[in-house]
Amino acid sequence: MSFTVTDVPHLPAGFADTFTSHTVKTDDLTLHAVVGGDGPPLLLLPAWPQFWYNWRLVMPALAEHFTVVAADVRGLGGSDKPATGYTPITLAADMADLMNALGHDRFAVAGYDLGMNVAHGLAASHRDRVTRLVVGESVLPGLSPSPPLISDAATNAFLWHFTFNRLQDVNERMVAGREEIYFGHQFASKAALPDAIPQHVVDVYVDLLRDPAALHAVFEYYRTLDEWPEQVQRWRDEGPLSIPVLAIGGEYATGTGPEQDMRLLATDVTGLVIPGAGHFLAEEAPEALTKAMLDFLL
Repeated sequence: MSFTVTDVPHLPAGFADTFTSHTVKTDDLTLHAVVGGDGPPLLLLPAWPQFWYNWRLVMPALAEHFTVVAADVRGLGGSDKPATGYTPITLAADMADLMNALGHDRFAVAGYDLGMNVAHGLAASHRDRVTRLVVGESVLPGLSPSPPLISDAATNAFLWHFTFNRLQDVNERMVAGREEIYFGHQFASKAALPDAIPQHVVDVYVDLLRDPAALHAVFEYYRTLDEWPEQVQRWRDEGPLSIPVLAIGGEYATGTGPEQDMRLLATDVTGLVIPGAGHFLAEEAPEALTKAMLDFLL
């Protein structure tokens, strides 16, 4: 399957009337984004192990006020999937290049899970370009407290994949051909309810991850985690972000954690916990997330 607007199933009615797929070439790769709407630019960054599609339920309402750019970072969706380059500084630079190519000098950014890390990196490394920041549902290596190796059962169930994903090679060999088992478990166990992400949607994500290059990429994000703390701390030491920040957690996932982390990195932080939501904010609670984003961004 291709992962453009015209190829993915189960989009909201009229979605393709507003949004179209775009590809841009940077110095070393091709990046894909879905663009639509009218107004100031708003960059949306996907969660792991998803792609722009995870924003599909909130994009139409956002597009009534913004030019929405729902991007695929390297390794995901319709973007190139190189073997390397999954460090925070590189991922942020990719997105800056994407927005350059699309003609957007200054823009707001929203991202959760992996997208939170990339969004923070983009705001911290391009402070003259990012106007507002919405983040959620992630930890920031180097700042967030780490649980002990032997932790309580609930913490272990929520975070065990960090250790597994950082392994070299053996994780890819164990998951290849069993993608629906491993990633299906991620969607079922990290949502507030096991069926909160419908099976037909999980199938779209699993189809992406059957590609060996994509499977390699989703583990590479974690294999580079040794490099993330130093970079996050360097950005912190360069001074706090002065732009407004909205930090969101799901009640049954990270809760107030994103707000606590962002208060270490920015001076103007608003925190929000979405009741009843697990980890996948844009799909479990699209109406609540949309309202929160519009209240903050407008």
